[in-house]
Amino acid sequence: MSQFVIDARFCGPPGCANGGYFAGLVAQHAASQLRVRLMRPVPLTAALTLLIDRDGGCTVTHEQQTIATAAPTTLDLAVPPAPDYLQVLEASRRFIGFERHAFPACFVCGPERARGDGLRIFAGAVAGSELVAAPWVADGSLADRDGKVRPEFMSAALDCPGYFAARSDGVPMLLGEFTAHVDRCVHVDEPCTVIGWRLGTRGRKHEVGTALFDEDGELCARARALWIEPKAPPPLQAVQTAPG
Repeated sequence: MSQFVIDARFCGPPGCANGGYFAGLVAQHAASQLRVRLMRPVPLTAALTLLIDRDGGCTVTHEQQTIATAAPTTLDLAVPPAPDYLQVLEASRRFIGFERHAFPACFVCGPERARGDGLRIFAGAVAGSELVAAPWVADGSLADRDGKVRPEFMSAALDCPGYFAARSDGVPMLLGEFTAHVDRCVHVDEPCTVIGWRLGTRGRKHEVGTALFDEDGELCARARALWIEPKAPPPLQAVQTAPG
């Protein structure tokens, strides 16, 4: 059993942790790859308890309520090649969240987060493709001692592009499941590409894939996620874009 606290900086929806970041933290406590299932919003600045299960999975609780479960799994995901970097830059200009956004202060995709504070991954549609894509350059606050991005931030970067791949109309959704695999962590200040693509839809549930490539176009990390439209979604908000 161990306890940890998620800083308010790493939010997704207001008052809740970003799901990909949370899943990355949980994954570090297991010897095998995990499929993380989010049962309730993950609170910020609150003590979370992680219990390792006998099967190699784990359960995260807060005040005796189950927040998330994680089970060992194998990630089966075919990843398309990364677009040309100029295509990626152009796609990011089509990011639908620049005007209206469900969670504009999200650590990963929130336009209201300044450079050096949020990840500012703005995935937009790639022309002539089913992909969304965004450039990403990690700043020094995300680095481990070796100058590479810490695994939990690699996981976070794979989160929100999937949301924008699932639907192009900005309908609010919440992350239900997340399975990520990090082959290697990229360097701080390295120009990277993050992509997302739709795998399937069933009612209010949307399955997506995401991937992260280094500046040479080599695959560094990938994830499979399930996004769910809430029955009573919050309204979209007008955005005040942060400088940078």
